[in-house]
Amino acid sequence: MEKPLFYQALGLTGKPDYLVQQNGQIIPVEVKSGRAPEAPYDSHIFQLASYCLLVEKTYGKRPPHGIIHYNDRDFAVDYTQELESKLLDILADMKRDEHRNDVRVHMSRHHVVRAAGSRVSVTRGYRRGTIG
Repeated sequence: MEKPLFYQALGLTGKPDYLVQQNGQIIPVEVKSGRAPEAPYDSHIFQLASYCLLVEKTYGKRPPHGIIHYNDRDFAVDYTQELESKLLDILADMKRDEHRNDVRVHMSRHHVVRAAGSRVSVTRGYRRGTIG
């Protein structure tokens, strides 16, 4: 992918490592180096969710999921309404924090992402196609 995706309403910009087409859908893929954890990290899930949102706003079609690719394993993360809602809450919190210009608030973002990461549908060992 050459050019980042942009959604002006949220001021959100991102560049997935790949966009793949599967059954008429555009699926964002984020490639991570190293071995896969037992489950994807919350920060990776929300990064991928951001790419799903950007794909939907850019191409007008909601991806059903995105893929996190590690060296030894792939995870498909369902892009549900619940995940999108949590993502939008995090983005709103970050925007609010940005306006406060409070360093301590910025440092707590990691905790916001961790707390919002509950009950995300992830498929382990996802293998619908070859990536990379």
